[in-house]
Amino acid sequence: MKELVCLAIFVSVSALLAVVMVLCGFLCQYKKKNPVKESAYECGIVPYGDAKIRFDIKYFNYAVLFLIFDVETIFLYPFAVTINALGLFALIETFLFVSILLLGLFFVIRRKMLRWI
Repeated sequence: MKELVCLAIFVSVSALLAVVMVLCGFLCQYKKKNPVKESAYECGIVPYGDAKIRFDIKYFNYAVLFLIFDVETIFLYPFAVTINALGLFALIETFLFVSILLLGLFFVIRRKMLRWI
């Protein structure tokens, strides 16, 4: 019961601190409008046109695929560090994990999502 009380106090103080920080940021913000402050910074070049441009969907696909495979391969690092302490079951699970990754890669290649044109 004591642990639950400590957890409730921790969550309450954390939530209160988050709300206080957001309110302080809102109260301390610079409210005077200025066209220079509202323009996009272009390395000293006078901005022209709209900053919102349309990107082709293939770039989004590449970014998502990179994030998926990059984050999933990060999970292999702890296995590589502790390979001596783990048993045969962990080795089998790792091969299963890598095979699922390769299956996803073959699916992406088959759907032709890695083509530039």
